[in-house]
Amino acid sequence: MKQETQVEILKELMRQVDEGKNIDAGVQYRMPMTSYVCPDIAAKEWDMFFQNHPQLIGLSGELPEPGSFLTIDDFGIPVLATRDNEGNFRAFLNACRHRGVRVSQEERGRKNVFTCPFHFWSYSNSGDLVAIPNEDHFGEIDKSCNGLIELPAVERDGLLWVHPQPDGQLDVDELLGAELAEELGTYGLGKLVRGGTKTINMNLNWKLSNDTFGETYHFGKLHKNTLGKIFPGNNLHLELFGRHHRFVTASQTLGEFKDIPEADWNIHVGAAFVLYYLFPNITFIVGNGSCTIVKMYPDPDNPGRSTSQVFAYYAQEVLDMEDAAKAEGSLEEVTSENVYDPEKRGGPSIETTMEVFNSTIEKEDYLMGELQQKSAETGLLKHVTFGRNEPALHHFHSTFADVLGMPPLEKVEA
Repeated sequence: MKQETQVEILKELMRQVDEGKNIDAGVQYRMPMTSYVCPDIAAKEWDMFFQNHPQLIGLSGELPEPGSFLTIDDFGIPVLATRDNEGNFRAFLNACRHRGVRVSQEERGRKNVFTCPFHFWSYSNSGDLVAIPNEDHFGEIDKSCNGLIELPAVERDGLLWVHPQPDGQLDVDELLGAELAEELGTYGLGKLVRGGTKTINMNLNWKLSNDTFGETYHFGKLHKNTLGKIFPGNNLHLELFGRHHRFVTASQTLGEFKDIPEADWNIHVGAAFVLYYLFPNITFIVGNGSCTIVKMYPDPDNPGRSTSQVFAYYAQEVLDMEDAAKAEGSLEEVTSENVYDPEKRGGPSIETTMEVFNSTIEKEDYLMGELQQKSAETGLLKHVTFGRNEPALHHFHSTFADVLGMPPLEKVEA
């Protein structure tokens, strides 16, 4: 992020904190609760947002060297992603061309050749069909046109993008917009490696999971004993980038930056919580030498269930320092009791991130989402209201409605 942008954001957050005023969109909106429960809406979302839309599958560090691979099955298309022997990022339908069995059942690893467990047809990590056992018995096969079905794949500034359809269009500049693509490119994401993961399966619509990351109004209420000790909430800087946005809220230590020259202000060092929303389902949190990606997926068979996949990435030197500290026994175990204590905080970054997602996101935010889901499913509560201080929620749901060709959100008249 450019220095002048950091200064602009931090000054606005300081103003809001000093004045005790949150962001003001100047308007309230209402949205039908059917958005969270309607099977027809859910089917359209699954088709348009997941089956036929580019997907961010992770960072370049997921495929650290030639021969690396990972498999994904979160959006209904089984994907085998590889870094081939030339170092190129590739993506394929994870299905043998013989009878459709997955050629890799492992989540990740390193292989030059993938062998279908059914009849041992084998494929290179560039997707070529290289061997058919007992080919003289099976019959002649043109190997040149029976490799794995390739999917559009782009590696850009440390981000790995895949389109689920072989004929899908994948242009990162068009997808993100030049301004956002440039800003994400400043974070050195290609140098980060996976440090920890967490999966959350709960009874709430995937958009309610998304809503969790859409306002700070609740920080001092729901999270008063957890995240609220680090981020006071009720302040927000929001910038829209087409279907995406940047969401920043102040930390408790923001005021300390008033005594530091603006040229030395660093939004990622104790000043604020910086989050990017990438349409349709990605929450992307960046820090100093780290980032966390939350990918939220619907259950295609049940609008009332969803899965959130959490991936924490760090610079290798950060992981090495933590390993050394653990070996020395100098790191305090991270618990729900100390992770939010400013005097004790500072344990292992991986464990800290995972504990926050356990004690705050899963056990507080998503629990509220489950209660919202139950209310929606009664059919008695017709609308939810998004306040003037919740413009990120306005943006989420206005964008969803627009892409689906649905009526816009209803303005609430005084």
